[in-house]
Amino acid sequence: MKKGTSLIDLMISIGIITVLFGGVYLVYFSVETAITNVGVRTAAAAVIANEIEMVRGLPYGSVGTVGGVPAGVVPQTQTVTYGPYTFALQTTVLNIDDPYDTSPSSTPVADYKLVDITATCPFCSDPVSVEITTTVASRNLTAGTNYGSIFVNVINADGVGVPTATVEVVNASVTPNIDVIDTANASGVLELIGVPTSTQGYQVFVSKAGYSSAQTYPVGGAGNPDPIQPNITVASQTVSAVTLSIDLLGSLTVSTTDDTCHPVGGEPLSIQGSKTIGANPDVLKFSTTTGTNSQGSLVLPDMEWDGYTLTLNDASMDIAGTMPQIGTTITLDPGAARNFQFILAPAANPALLAGVSDAATGAGIPQAGVSLSRSGFLETLTTDHATYGQDDWSAAGEYASQNGEIAVTVPGTLTLLADASGTYSTSTAGWLISDTIDVGGTSSTFNAFSWTPGPGNEPPDTSLSFQVAANNDNATWNFVGPDGTPGTYFTSPGPLPASLAGNRYFRYEVFMSTQDPDATPDLTGVSLDFTANCVPPAQVLFTGLAQGTYTLDATAPDYAESSTTVSIGPGFQSSTIELTHL
Repeated sequence: MKKGTSLIDLMISIGIITVLFGGVYLVYFSVETAITNVGVRTAAAAVIANEIEMVRGLPYGSVGTVGGVPAGVVPQTQTVTYGPYTFALQTTVLNIDDPYDTSPSSTPVADYKLVDITATCPFCSDPVSVEITTTVASRNLTAGTNYGSIFVNVINADGVGVPTATVEVVNASVTPNIDVIDTANASGVLELIGVPTSTQGYQVFVSKAGYSSAQTYPVGGAGNPDPIQPNITVASQTVSAVTLSIDLLGSLTVSTTDDTCHPVGGEPLSIQGSKTIGANPDVLKFSTTTGTNSQGSLVLPDMEWDGYTLTLNDASMDIAGTMPQIGTTITLDPGAARNFQFILAPAANPALLAGVSDAATGAGIPQAGVSLSRSGFLETLTTDHATYGQDDWSAAGEYASQNGEIAVTVPGTLTLLADASGTYSTSTAGWLISDTIDVGGTSSTFNAFSWTPGPGNEPPDTSLSFQVAANNDNATWNFVGPDGTPGTYFTSPGPLPASLAGNRYFRYEVFMSTQDPDATPDLTGVSLDFTANCVPPAQVLFTGLAQGTYTLDATAPDYAESSTTVSIGPGFQSSTIELTHL
């Protein structure tokens, strides 16, 4: 009995045949592609060879490109068809001063011309590019000419040459017009020899991917009539040199928040660099009016290295401080990414922002005491400290919970809740837990807690006390007293336990009781002194001042005390006082 072929055997056979024929096809396709590429490259080489023969047949003075340096009759770009292929030709011609030529000369002399021709096939299935370079010389070239030279030096912020920078030289006042785009050498230098003479006619642009840009400017131009880098003049038998600086681009991110890191959005800003491109009057290279978005953020990419001054243009807000340093000027190094933060508060003018810095280093001094005084007035604040205050619990959301024994309906005051006869319970204490106070980050220290009782302080036989709690989940509240345990209570204002540091969220719990049915303790305000992520370093803000002359005094451990006089006018102003290290 003969056995037939099973379906599985048939499928395996078909698979083997498919693999074999697939391999044959791939080999065929690869060979066909290689043959096609050889044909395209051969045609490209032939096109370039024809172009070179045409160039060599020109009078030497005509060997150059239209609009190039040296000027000539050869197009910089052209399209040539050769058989079935269409090529794009790019031709560059340069005058070359041979460094090994020992002939005496006070100016660069073009010893020969370098001709570079590149052919590409934009419509071919595979990209093909063929480049051929040749030289053309004249027996009498080293004799003097009526042309000059332009040397362009491209340097970075450290004065080091920028290799392969792109240089464009343009002059529309000569015939034919010149528009040369070339690349600086490894030292950041481009030498153009044999340049037609022109008075302030050559405009130079330099750039590089990922770098800033620089240029020369026409004298008398709109917006910059007196440029610091004017367009270049080329005279016969002279070298005209220009040095332009570019370097890696950086970025600047500006944010506007309050001192608990909550965004203050839509703040209008002005930003100005310090570099000038013109004088009499000064013309800034960078100046813009902009603003932060609804999230209090502004990102400025592709920024040149410079010192930038930022100005807040919102009279309804005071600057409570700046980060990461004192002052509104920030330095951006090449390729750097910098952040700048305005800490804002609702305007309460006249106001004074006072910074305290080291006289030798300029660095801000933390934990410095700053006093502002005049006849009948004295206020002392500490740098790196912020204050949260509450004096009303009557609105919705002003506290988290209470046991029903505290009256919260009277704005500005907390008392025990009286019964229908107007008396207070002597057997049940009242308690109220505040809403969460968010200080904006975990780099926190809760410095001190204080409160203000009602007029006349606590009546006899009444009690007002507190406990506090902090966490990072806004959920786990373990209330403690001044020794950090739940068995003690704050009965007088004072420092908070160090164990609370490093937490973002804070709450207090107030306890009120009386032994006199006709008396209740009163609470009219609480205050939390803290340090956290968005508390301005080495700065304090005095608000609601009267206009006039004040004494500003600063002290800090290991520094000599220093005083200065400030004149407070309407609105907002700032001042920095320097301390000398002992």
